[in-house]
Amino acid sequence: MDKKNITKYKILNYLLNQGPASKAELAKQQNLSMPTVLSTVNSLMELGILTEMGELESTGGRKARLVGLEPDYRYAIGANITANRLSMVLVNLEGAIIKQERIRFKFRPDVTYCSDLSAHIQSFYADTAASEKILGIGISLPGIINKAQRLLTKSHALQLENYSLKIMEQLLPLPAYFENDANAAMLAENPQLLGNAVYLSLNNTLGGSVCINGTLFTGQNQKSGEFGHTILAPHGKQCYCGKKGCADAYCAASVLTDNGQQPLEAFMEKIGKDAKTDAAWQEYLEYLAMLISNIRMAFDTDIILGGDVGGFLPDHMVELGKKVLKYNLFDGDLSYLKNCTYKKEASAVGVARHFFQELISQM
Repeated sequence: MDKKNITKYKILNYLLNQGPASKAELAKQQNLSMPTVLSTVNSLMELGILTEMGELESTGGRKARLVGLEPDYRYAIGANITANRLSMVLVNLEGAIIKQERIRFKFRPDVTYCSDLSAHIQSFYADTAASEKILGIGISLPGIINKAQRLLTKSHALQLENYSLKIMEQLLPLPAYFENDANAAMLAENPQLLGNAVYLSLNNTLGGSVCINGTLFTGQNQKSGEFGHTILAPHGKQCYCGKKGCADAYCAASVLTDNGQQPLEAFMEKIGKDAKTDAAWQEYLEYLAMLISNIRMAFDTDIILGGDVGGFLPDHMVELGKKVLKYNLFDGDLSYLKNCTYKKEASAVGVARHFFQELISQM
């Protein structure tokens, strides 16, 4: 990019990932002159991608005006695929969910599934005013994805190896982007703002994602963050991967739902009302505390608790924290434990955000 476009990118990227800011803040944070900021902001406002977002509190002089991304300038679709479910969201440039839908939709590795998927997604956004401003469709899946080859190289959850995503991409009505579900959930938390963090995705299968210096760290073979298959109990419960004692067999949401036989909401509603449920919950928290302690010892950074179970954890952080402290004698507090921003559909939101980052890179 030339100097002018680099300046545009710096300002747009900052506002996308940090939120509204004053022109003085933009100049300071991006090491730009005030005339350059004023000129660039004005040109972006003429394009309609920036707008005024109110004023800062006065410190004695003239109130500084905030600028930010125009939320409705563009939209993106996010879809999260699991073995038995499809979750869809429509999000705006602020990351706000404009519409969401979750349906029972059993995965099948065939063309009919891909065609039906496309039809469901088109039906989802067809009646919205945003339909002409949608940049693309992000698809998150449980498994290891080779993005260059559009290949799902391995997915225990979907029982697949080397499954081509090209047919799915061709049948979708808009540009498509594919991402691992846990990595997508981390993207919903805004890695550039986080800096360093680990995301623990407590869904029907347990996954994770690692962010270092604001960038996803995927490892040499795209397997970073596979916390679900670290061993918590040697020779313990059988895991679907074939090993025994994996964290997934103790900390996945499926542990609480009898492998999906009952809704997670139903289990959580019985806590404090049913002795068997309480015992199962306390055992779950005990193993989760072990896993959290192991991750903290390995990475020494914030840990975000997300996924289906993570959405319910804000009301249980005190009892979880007590258990974590038993295993972690190196930290005097639990400020590194964070609750997820999106209690539901984090993966769908995160994979949709890809198109916003792509948009500002091309402006």
